[in-house]
Amino acid sequence: MSEIGLRERKKRRMYEAVSEVAIRLFLEKGFDEVSVAEVAAAAEISKPTLFRYFPAKEDLVLHRISDHEDEAARVVREAPGAPVEALRRHFLDGLDRCDPVTGLNDRPQVLAFHSLLYGTPSLVARAYTHQQRSEAALADALGGDLDARLAAGQIIAVQRILALENWRRISGGERVEDVRGDAVAAAEQAFGRLAQGLSYLT
Repeated sequence: MSEIGLRERKKRRMYEAVSEVAIRLFLEKGFDEVSVAEVAAAAEISKPTLFRYFPAKEDLVLHRISDHEDEAARVVREAPGAPVEALRRHFLDGLDRCDPVTGLNDRPQVLAFHSLLYGTPSLVARAYTHQQRSEAALADALGGDLDARLAAGQIIAVQRILALENWRRISGGERVEDVRGDAVAAAEQAFGRLAQGLSYLT
């Protein structure tokens, strides 16, 4: 393996390790109760090194979902046929697998992470940047013009709202199997309406 490849793997391992340490501390003590210096000390790195990897404290948490930023764009680029239909199938497959990104997952560690994310105002605000990047990547995959940007905004919003509704019900004590049917029906309805409204996408 090349030196560049080894360096990149080492960098990725550093991201993962520091993020996991930080999330563990945030879950134990609360996001606002843990300082960046405390995270750096627990991760056995210097504070400047931590900021080199994570420019903002919130990024320590959002790193866990950063690999989903270009997911919708990738689905559109790789799947044949209408973009909305490809994304509908992808979301339904995620529901079937209980993918945490769909909100239909009741594993304690997933619920704890989502409670941390949705229950911390600064993380919610920072997540908006993540959403903007997802929209931009999807818009580019759809053609990059104004119609593509408008479509991308609607699609990402639908995915976010569907996932948030699933998470709210699961975190409220409902079982995955009790929510699954409604989650599938809601996704079918939402993507059906998207397909009608965005019929100009090819």
